[in-house]
Amino acid sequence: MPENEQNEVKDIAKNTSTYAKYAGLGFQMMVIIGVFTFVGYKIDENAAHDTKWVTAVLSLIGVFVSLYLVIRSVSRNNG
Repeated sequence: MPENEQNEVKDIAKNTSTYAKYAGLGFQMMVIIGVFTFVGYKIDENAAHDTKWVTAVLSLIGVFVSLYLVIRSVSRNNG
């Protein structure tokens, strides 16, 4: 196989790996936010709160935790 074809195959494999990594980060974010929101919902449900404050607070904490993990993962791989 010529040198330029080998380089092209390596570039395609690298791009596919990068795409899979970032797609995985999106799913990771959804799961983290979903788990925090579900836990907050269950706490509000069991405590019979009129206003779902625990759900709101835990869902926001889930967003911040997932953003922190994504930023840490991206900066670790690029730095």
